[in-house]
Amino acid sequence: MNLHLTGHHLEVTPALREYLQSKLERVTNHFDHVIDVKMTLSVEKLIHKVEATLHVPGNDLHVACTDENMYSAIDLLADKLDRQVLKHKEKQGDHHKANGALKHQASE
Repeated sequence: MNLHLTGHHLEVTPALREYLQSKLERVTNHFDHVIDVKMTLSVEKLIHKVEATLHVPGNDLHVACTDENMYSAIDLLADKLDRQVLKHKEKQGDHHKANGALKHQASE
């Protein structure tokens, strides 16, 4: 997984980078096929904003979160990413194979 971090009006410190990587580990535990992650951290007045785009096979997932604290915004972002990745994983695996076709249904 490639991680690209960008800061707007903010310096990305090593502590912030480590915190982001630890939160993204939860996403990669659920889904191994994450190719690329692009994250943008920005500060406008008192609002901290985090945006992430995950490139997975067949789709791009985009999430944005804002909060008064950067670390809590990252926590919210990790939760949203986790939900989206699980939803994508379900859709990818669900191909309606369980008795979906008429020829496989029991005729009465």
